[in-house]
Amino acid sequence: MSPPTPIEILLVEDSEADILLTQEAFAGAGVYNRLRVARDGVEALQVLRAPESARPDVILLDINMPRMNGLETLAELKRDPLLMTIPVIMLTTSAAEEDIMRSYQANAASYVVKPVEFERFYTAIRALGQYMLSVVRAPMPRDDRL
Repeated sequence: MSPPTPIEILLVEDSEADILLTQEAFAGAGVYNRLRVARDGVEALQVLRAPESARPDVILLDINMPRMNGLETLAELKRDPLLMTIPVIMLTTSAAEEDIMRSYQANAASYVVKPVEFERFYTAIRALGQYMLSVVRAPMPRDDRL
């Protein structure tokens, strides 16, 4: 039996603690993935637009970041014909109704509020990993470079 195809994940997150917890939770869930990290929206767009960059299957996007926040990044992603079909899951501490509404209006695939408590955060990330691995289907890229 061949190993499962890894899921390509781009995590856009500026908190080192949340990056480590996310990596640990995915590993603990047995989600076979390649997790790349960008620390803000500017870096995420650079990574995604680099010719040698592998197209992620999903983007996990925080809202509160320096330089370019998650909502600005989401809007830019959805304007770009080469990136617009990548599912974006907002993964943030913000439970503000305005952020939730603006995310869905900008075509986020999902909105997940990061629990503050370690165990709940870990459980939420594991569930998200299982969801992405066994439920989600993303469209094929429309450009050969992706």
